Amino acid sequence: MDPSITSHFINVENRNIHYLSAGSGDVILLLHGWPTSAYLWRNIMPILSMNYHVIAMDLPGFGKSDKFLDDSYSFKYYERIISAFLIKKKIEKITLGVHDVGGPLGLFWALRNKNQLDKLILFNTLVYPEVSWAVKLFGLATVLPFIKDVLTSPGGIKWAIKFGVFQKHKLNQEIFRNYQEPFADKISRKVLRKTVQNLSPKGFVEISNKLSSFTGPVQIIYGEKDKILPDVSETMKRVAFDLPQTKIFPLPECGHFLQEDEPEKIGNLILEFMKER
Repeated sequence: MDPSITSHFINVENRNIHYLSAGSGDVILLLHGWPTSAYLWRNIMPILSMNYHVIAMDLPGFGKSDKFLDDSYSFKYYERIISAFLIKKKIEKITLGVHDVGGPLGLFWALRNKNQLDKLILFNTLVYPEVSWAVKLFGLATVLPFIKDVLTSPGGIKWAIKFGVFQKHKLNQEIFRNYQEPFADKISRKVLRKTVQNLSPKGFVEISNKLSSFTGPVQIIYGEKDKILPDVSETMKRVAFDLPQTKIFPLPECGHFLQEDEPEKIGNLILEFMKER
């Protein structure tokens, strides 16, 4: 990992939350999705940190953050954690970048705390309550006997990363290991499944109903070769309809985990977006 990035822990609501930090200035908060962590942003953070303070959280249940089986991992749970994290860090305003399941979690927080949101960046993510067959199949896989265990096993996580990256030659065993290590035991794998199972459709409905109320700048950067969210282009067109101020940048040589495919291109697109007023 780039030496400009530092690793930290902070206690939030009696939970140890791990995060990566780089740079100084206005804050860009980056939220990962399933089954990744702050590590997903490691190649983008150094580019942004030349001008901004970039923070990538390990959401509870992921990465090096605590994984308590009794926690709810609901929309409201994550909203509390994000709010408490920002209070603890004395951060009043952010640009928020969200990916995969981090999308709805971040949007749910953002639309309840619009006074703290300056700009919004969406990557390949879920937004609306209407989901594709692929998402429904994935949700089913997290509860089916045997399949749910394979899904969250080291092999399952490696398969997910490979399936979600278009430029597979950029992957190596070190990258796979960094995504696998947080889920080394049965409890952490149960928690990983719970982070999907406990996202209520009501949360997505709230996001859908409130989304058009955000009036700040919006950027969408998404990989067109997404096999995990095959309807991503339709989702992003719908976001642009609800938020007409949106600027969309489809990346044809990127898959679902576009941060592994084209980190430099993504970093530079974000820098251009951040300069705009």
